[in-house]
Amino acid sequence: MNSFSKRALISVSNKTGLKELATGLVAAGYEIVSSGGTASFLSDTGLKVTKVDQVTGFPEILDGRVKTLNPHIHGGILARLDLASHREQLKQHGIQPFSVVVVNLYPFAETIAKPDIQVADAIEQIDIGGPTLVRASAKNFQHVAILTDPNDYSPFLDQIAQGGPDLSLRLHLARKAFQHTFEYDQRIAAYFEQVQNEGDHLKAQTESALPQRLRLSSGLGSALRYGENPHQTAYFYPDPQTEPFKQLQGKELSFNNLVDMESAWRCVLDFDQPAAVIIKHTNPCGVAMGQNLSEAFLRARKVDPVSSFGGVIAVNRCLDGQTAQQICEQFVELVIAPEFSAEALDVLSAKKNVRVMQLDPQNAQPRFDIKTLASGLLVQTPDIQRVPYAEWKCVSNRKPSTQEQDALKMAWRIVVHVKSNAIVYADHQGALGIGAGQMSRVDSAKIALWKASEAGLSVQGCAMASDAFFPFRDSVDAAAEAGVRAIVQPGGSIRDNEVIAAADAHDMVLFFTGQRHFKH
Repeated sequence: MNSFSKRALISVSNKTGLKELATGLVAAGYEIVSSGGTASFLSDTGLKVTKVDQVTGFPEILDGRVKTLNPHIHGGILARLDLASHREQLKQHGIQPFSVVVVNLYPFAETIAKPDIQVADAIEQIDIGGPTLVRASAKNFQHVAILTDPNDYSPFLDQIAQGGPDLSLRLHLARKAFQHTFEYDQRIAAYFEQVQNEGDHLKAQTESALPQRLRLSSGLGSALRYGENPHQTAYFYPDPQTEPFKQLQGKELSFNNLVDMESAWRCVLDFDQPAAVIIKHTNPCGVAMGQNLSEAFLRARKVDPVSSFGGVIAVNRCLDGQTAQQICEQFVELVIAPEFSAEALDVLSAKKNVRVMQLDPQNAQPRFDIKTLASGLLVQTPDIQRVPYAEWKCVSNRKPSTQEQDALKMAWRIVVHVKSNAIVYADHQGALGIGAGQMSRVDSAKIALWKASEAGLSVQGCAMASDAFFPFRDSVDAAAEAGVRAIVQPGGSIRDNEVIAAADAHDMVLFFTGQRHFKH
């Protein structure tokens, strides 16, 4: 940095840490140039400030919309001081260079988050001069340091004290600056997709389920142990609009850990009563409710004790010490809860490798469901719609008992979280057998029955759920032979009449929901 350019331009909306930064710059011999509220703020702290209009020779106009858009400002930022021609032009026009620019932008995102905000008010929070200053400074990072994040103020002053900032820091700050304006423009563009003209009156509509243009931006949260397999590299990129999960203990996370965690969390939050879910390779191998978590967990583990070994466990209540003790009776990869009691954390601490994750129940569903192709992205809304029981259609002659109703509701609640082809046998408390991911629905039904038999659980009198329609009656016949008394499925097959006839022949209850839940 050149000694003759100890000059800083400061114009910020967020004034966090500003007093300390400006004081440090002044102490290092920098002249402070500022405008508007920032100039008033710094003057009130007792610092000497040169106002922008003193530099430009032109007052702020248009209610402050135009302050820094002037050659005396941008010439001082964009000049390449290594070029004699640039230095000569600065001298010719009486422009002094800046070596530090401190800018953060009008609070547009915070403004549009307010209820009933008017479009005109939102528009006034679209910064023009700020992004121009940021981009100009970042472009000329070899000569100018651009600060957009208050978290960078302290390390920046540390380098100033050592004669810096050096080129590496200026490059780092430029990267952050371009990302800052990129995310800012993303928010504005997304908002304007919602703005409609209704009789010469601008109004922001409710955000559509899927945007006209997909805009994704996220900072690198953390490197993961590996991807789906050890030879694959993986990173976690957090959604800036949600609260991140908290890892309270355990080994570092892998790609598969997080995928399983998401599956378990979405499933367990579908229950209002105390519930436990055990996930293995994204599929629930045990799901149950209980009077308390301990009862729910023991029942869930009983469904498939072999598969639950090394599983991912989620509960929807504060994890208590007793349930934590039961969980630790065998090897588990990950334990998830909205909260943990002190006793539970003490119990889990004895298993130092077990990953203990605290998640916010408000973050149950993603904004989008995204899959990648070689040629682009597939984006859909998440599968969160549930047809309520009152809207199901009973198509069988026999109607359900109260106990059968509860079992049907439970089976349907579980099956939407199982990979297709999915079959679930359940009673009112939880799963009895789960068949997942088979190419044939009949095979899934057979596997679910086999799982229940292996666990010593009877499916006599239980309910069965299928995530999609039965193309043939064979699965219904097999279920009846096993003792199943009620079935719920979407319906919609060209052979629905054959399936209904099969249910009636076996004196079974059969419901159609009209909603499929494929999970590929």
